[in-house]
Amino acid sequence: MTEKALRLGTRRSKLAMAQSGQVADAVSQVTGRPVELVEITTYGDVSREHLAQIGGTGVFVAALREALLRGEVDFAVHSLKDLPTAQHEGLVVAAIPEREEPRDVVVARDARKLTDLPRGARIGTGAPRRMAQLNAYARTHGMEIETVPIRGNVDTRIGYVRSGELDAVVLAAAGLNRVGRIDEVTDFLSVDTVLPAPGQGALAIECTADNADLIAALAELDDPFTRAAVTAERSLLAALEAGCSAPVGALADLLADGQIVKEMRLRGVVGTTDGSTLVQLSTTGPVPETHEAAMALGRELATEMLAQGAAGLMGERAH
Repeated sequence: MTEKALRLGTRRSKLAMAQSGQVADAVSQVTGRPVELVEITTYGDVSREHLAQIGGTGVFVAALREALLRGEVDFAVHSLKDLPTAQHEGLVVAAIPEREEPRDVVVARDARKLTDLPRGARIGTGAPRRMAQLNAYARTHGMEIETVPIRGNVDTRIGYVRSGELDAVVLAAAGLNRVGRIDEVTDFLSVDTVLPAPGQGALAIECTADNADLIAALAELDDPFTRAAVTAERSLLAALEAGCSAPVGALADLLADGQIVKEMRLRGVVGTTDGSTLVQLSTTGPVPETHEAAMALGRELATEMLAQGAAGLMGERAH
């Protein structure tokens, strides 16, 4: 007889279904068991309010976690940037697979790049982090732009550009890649222009802490470099006490000498939404070998950023 299917809890959005489907295939390969998707509606999916107003990070995660703890699903897949930084009791992130492209991208009318946008261009994004950095970039490069808060799925957001309501929208490359729409991108934003959200492009596979067999099986999908990088980024976010409504960007990347990875660089930014003030710093150190070392890298950079005045910029954080 075949083993019974593993139940994978997923949000219902097209993007969530796409990324959960990819994980389901991978889990099926490592466990030899079929995986079925169980669709769960979260508060973040049904609420029409702006993310910053409904409590920011966690709104897409709570319902999935409740289903896990009630035993309705065996494991769940989250976009790591949606996951609160505090560890949830009774649950464990068993795997963080290799990260997708972490950058943000522009989808603009007339195939324009950010630098080619017309004067006064209206750019849509749901993230104060993107607004802060886009506005700061515009200020320092003599551009006139207006950032417009939007939400909704990929179709809705790109629809604002297609209909002419907006000149451009800024989205995560990873999401467009996963739903097969990366060819609609008109500009990849350098991380020097816009640092992504902590954990952007990475997925977290979570299950209950007492399911030792499943934890061991899922661990085969874990990418240690990705885990170290996103742990450092999320540690920075936690140390800045920033909910996702605060404009924080972070990216840890590996610096290699030829084929040999030598160091990890962590960059962080926090700013006011209008872009008038940014605190942007980076630190480089040995590639963290342990969870504690990755956490320490994030905390150290956060301490420096706070010393440079980051705390005064956090007025918009979710309480």
